[in-house]
Amino acid sequence: MGLQMIRNQLKKLFHRDTLLKPYREALFRRLVKVRDTEMRLTEGKTSLSDFASGHEYFGLHYRNNRWVFREWAPNATAVYLVGNMTDWREKKAFALKRLNREGVWEITLSPDAMQHGDLYRLKIHWPGGRGDRIPAWARRVVQDPETLIFNAQVWMPPSAFRWQYPDFTCPASPRFVYEAHIGMAQDEAKVGTYKEFTDKILPRIVRSGYNTLQLMAVQEHPYYGSFGYQVSSFFAASSRFGVPEDLKELVDAAHASGISVIMDIIHSHAAANEVEGLSRFDGTPYQYFHEGQRGYHRVWDSRCFNYGKPEVLHFLLSNCRFWLDEYRFDGFRFDGVTSMLYLDHGLHRVFTSYTDYFDSDVDEDALVYLTLANKVVHEVRPDAITIAEDVSGMPGLALPIRDGGNGFDYRFAMGVPDYWIKLLKEIPDEEWPLGHLWFELNNRRSNEKTISYAESHDQALVGDKTIIFRLMDADMYHHMMIGDENLNVDRGVALHKMIRLVTMATAADGYLNFMGNEFGHPEWIDFPREGNNWSYEYARRQWYLVDDPGLKYRFLGLFDRDMIAMANQIHLLESPAPRLILTHSSDRVLAFTRSDLLFVFNFHPTCSFSDYRMEVPPGKYMAVLNSDDPKYGGHGRINPEQEYFTIPEKMSGYFRHSISLYLPTRTALVLRAS
Repeated sequence: MGLQMIRNQLKKLFHRDTLLKPYREALFRRLVKVRDTEMRLTEGKTSLSDFASGHEYFGLHYRNNRWVFREWAPNATAVYLVGNMTDWREKKAFALKRLNREGVWEITLSPDAMQHGDLYRLKIHWPGGRGDRIPAWARRVVQDPETLIFNAQVWMPPSAFRWQYPDFTCPASPRFVYEAHIGMAQDEAKVGTYKEFTDKILPRIVRSGYNTLQLMAVQEHPYYGSFGYQVSSFFAASSRFGVPEDLKELVDAAHASGISVIMDIIHSHAAANEVEGLSRFDGTPYQYFHEGQRGYHRVWDSRCFNYGKPEVLHFLLSNCRFWLDEYRFDGFRFDGVTSMLYLDHGLHRVFTSYTDYFDSDVDEDALVYLTLANKVVHEVRPDAITIAEDVSGMPGLALPIRDGGNGFDYRFAMGVPDYWIKLLKEIPDEEWPLGHLWFELNNRRSNEKTISYAESHDQALVGDKTIIFRLMDADMYHHMMIGDENLNVDRGVALHKMIRLVTMATAADGYLNFMGNEFGHPEWIDFPREGNNWSYEYARRQWYLVDDPGLKYRFLGLFDRDMIAMANQIHLLESPAPRLILTHSSDRVLAFTRSDLLFVFNFHPTCSFSDYRMEVPPGKYMAVLNSDDPKYGGHGRINPEQEYFTIPEKMSGYFRHSISLYLPTRTALVLRAS
């Protein structure tokens, strides 16, 4: 990529955002750094996606009727393969040979030296010490249920998995993302499996209308309670949920139903575990990570990658390609992007100026890595989906690389759930500032695709509270039976629907839901740990609540399903941004149009309005969604067959068309113009 191409990228970038012009030199240096890093990695001889094929070289492979194993350990003085095949002892016949000065080690073995299911690991010697290590590129890692020790496992079943839908491509439509965790997806207090998820949970997602499944905790992690965010084996699908073929079957089944499957990919940090993970793999703390304090994340108690090292880039870029190739995932949600981008990890910072994105605290190497990662993903799968979890608002993250951006397809609107928490925690209903709410719901970088949400798994973790719990508190445990009238529960049911609808209806390019929250799951998430006596009681989802016809949870589940169906049917998120009609601070009424729909919300806790007028485009309107409908747990105060005709009114110098509506308290009404 020549300098003229870089100048063209800058021109496109400034056309999208003129506020970036003062930072031209910094942006120019970034683009040059991306170009130079790619050239350094590929040496101009291959594509970046071909470079990102380290998983086909390193690790254990059966090739040409021989086993071959390779590992990168530059500080090692000796490396042995140990396991079932060596009685867990160092044997000369299983000693690896150092191939080069860079520290690549290799061993080749006869076909009968290892068998499917054998356990193995490495014994690595270095100056002044030695240690047991799980191979960095291991594709299968299992934990002994008795000793709790992790080992790599030879995985070469007699027959390879046969994909039924190998040519699936992601639809170009907006994303309706269903965020899920395999292990805690079942009713039972246990670790769920890939197979159980395929059989029991996937059909629920299909019926719900969501078109994208986002799987958490796929990469192997030693501590279940880390939610999968303390990864030890980056190329291994977590064995606690089943075998690799079961995960492939899950992805294939989702594709059969037209659902794209993306996974949380954790490249922002790594588990600090030494035996199971990458930390001090070859005896040095800086092989994969930064040296000194920069190599440790003090809040997450984990290790921070050195994105300036070619070998680390090879490892991480290959990891991106591996999950696309081997498991046919359709893309990734990159976790912890803010932590990657800033040397202080963005902790306790408020990003208020563009200068924050270009000062000395930015990790330029991390930004280059993220750009190259997006390039690899989209070279391998042009239809793939990449999402950045960034709270800082770094400009250009979700712009195409050709336009000077970093290549993500979407970014999360992380300020929206934070604002809902602020409203629910700090401000009484009758004082909600609807103008500020409207601003927060629509506050996003122009021309960068954004996925909005009211709450994700973050708000469901123990120590925090879901929206439904903040609305109802303990009353949800005692008054969710249909027929049991309770003012607090009535408030909660009404506002839960309104909050989710207004968030979805104002979303730019996508909407996300965490499993169970669509029906107001009553419990937080608390994984088994010493503090709860290793209980699975809260590491599950209670689906029977939404299935029970006698409980009010089914009202919320049905409303969410119909809300998503409405958005899909009329391609709501493909239409232009919503246009504000009014925000009335004292009446607590918010109204806006989008596509040919009129959305009206009466957030007032006590006042209903019998003849509420507002200016709208002329025509006849009919209700297409009404949160007060009895089938959604409402009070049936609005006639579903009512036709609304606009009324021409002569104002000073012009005519306007207005509509007169009955707006019951805490009700959302969606009307369609004809």
